[in-house]
Order: sequence, then structure tokens, then C-alpha cells
Amino acid sequence: MRAGERLEDLSREQLLELLTIYSKNWLAMDGVWFQSVERKYGMEEAMFHDVEAWKRFTVTEGRRIKKFLGLPERPGLEGLERALEFRFYANLSRYELRREGNSLLYRVLECPVQQARTRKRMGLHPCKPAGLEEYAGFARTIDDRISCQCVSCCPEITQEDCACAWRFTLDP
Repeated sequence: MRAGERLEDLSREQLLELLTIYSKNWLAMDGVWFQSVERKYGMEEAMFHDVEAWKRFTVTEGRRIKKFLGLPERPGLEGLERALEFRFYANLSRYELRREGNSLLYRVLECPVQQARTRKRMGLHPCKPAGLEEYAGFARTIDDRISCQCVSCCPEITQEDCACAWRFTLDP
């Protein structure tokens, strides 16, 4: 049997359900390794490795999505907006995208990571350092003219009505 052959037998609904399962599995794996390092070595060490992982993963994810969508070399904020909608994380979190002049605001309204940590009575994940690598790296992979600024993210929450917010700007 060749790779993926069984997928061809699934209905559209089954494929969409499986995509959600794969997305949840990816997020669970991300959380499991992080919590393992956090338990053994503490939050600071776990965050170091989280940032290092995101530096590499986000570029890989960005390249693959860019190729899948057939985006040109520099697709601008339109291309980034489209690419953000196809990230694994987009299958799991409620978010909004809003154009504001020459920038794009991406707000995560419900974060499954923070929800899980709250359910487990763990402290909130101080995700800003990893988020900076994740979102800035993804945006640069889609279009090297795009910069990213953190608007709100734990531990520096400035917008209480969302889990985090990021502003992408197309630099001249």
C-alpha cells in the first residue's frame, strides 16, 4: 500500500474530521514535549526550547503553505492573510483578521493552549517570546517585506478580549 492510499477512500466529511484530529494531535504533541521540559527543568528552560523549535518549524510550515497556495514570491498582506487561514492552528482556535491601512491585525479570540493550561490549573503559558518567533518568522517566509509586532500576548496582555494579538505591516 502506498502512503496516503487509505485517505482516498474517505468522504469529504471524514477528511475534514481527520484534519481536525491531526491538528489536535499536533497541538497535543507540542504541549506534551513542552510540559515535560517544564516539569523537569522549569519554565525558563522550556521557553528557550519552545522559541528554538518555533524558529525552525514556522519557516517549514510557511514554505509548505506558500507552495500549496501557489503564492508568488512577495504576495504582500493579502498572501499572508490567506496563508494564516491555512495554518494547523487555524483549525483549532477562533481568530479574526482585520485590515488596518498597510497592516493586518491577527487576533486569537480563543486559545486552546491557554484553555488547556487553565483547565489543568497550570499557570498561563508566557507565549510572547515564542509567538514573536512564530508569527514574525511565518510572515517573513510568506513575504520578506512583512514585519510583525506583538500587540497583546501573555505575559504582557493589553487586550483582555482576546488571547493574543499581532500586527503585520508591509514595509516599503
